[in-house]
Amino acid sequence: MDSRPLQVVCWKWANPTAYRSKFTHEHVNTFYDMVARHYRKPFEVVCITDNVRNIRREVRTVALWDDHAHVPSPHGGMNPSCYRRLRAFAGEMAHLIGPRFVSVDLDCVITGDVTPLWDRSEEFVIWGDVLKSTPYNGSMWMMDAGSRHQVWDEFDPIKSPKLTVKAGLLGSDQAWISYVLGSQEATWTAKDGVYAFRTHIRNKQYQLPKDARIVFF
Repeated sequence: MDSRPLQVVCWKWANPTAYRSKFTHEHVNTFYDMVARHYRKPFEVVCITDNVRNIRREVRTVALWDDHAHVPSPHGGMNPSCYRRLRAFAGEMAHLIGPRFVSVDLDCVITGDVTPLWDRSEEFVIWGDVLKSTPYNGSMWMMDAGSRHQVWDEFDPIKSPKLTVKAGLLGSDQAWISYVLGSQEATWTAKDGVYAFRTHIRNKQYQLPKDARIVFF
């Protein structure tokens, strides 16, 4: 049985455009506390960031790369552009991050034991039951490093966003992930305790489901 810690990746950078949300070291530090409270096996939180200031020492930081930093969201306006995260699919991440890691957005609240979520054995798992326009949601995905390298290798900053829009997919990196990988990947759903605040909670009188493990905003 593999006793190596799971790398739990979060992301923090200053968006070059006026995105609607901002994340600070406080979000990273709170995220560490939530993981420590709700994951029952060895782990290491890794923050990929352009600013390490005030991030707690228990968190390993990795310098954020500039690849695709200025590729805009194909949906314009205040929509997020996260194409720079696509490099996490490159094979080199086995050395930079670790052999297996889970990427989790900071706009989450971990409300229960996430061990069953992150102990799955598939090469790649992604959250996948929010909207038809987002068959895969980039808020959480887990992989053996390099196992889906085509997501990085095949991305073209000019052509790829246009392809996802034409296919009716919403988002930036998550739309491209959905476009490249198709519909057969393993997923987490609400049945696993993974919920979207806007879809599953706000529309149901703000009641947290009893089986909730993690909620994304």
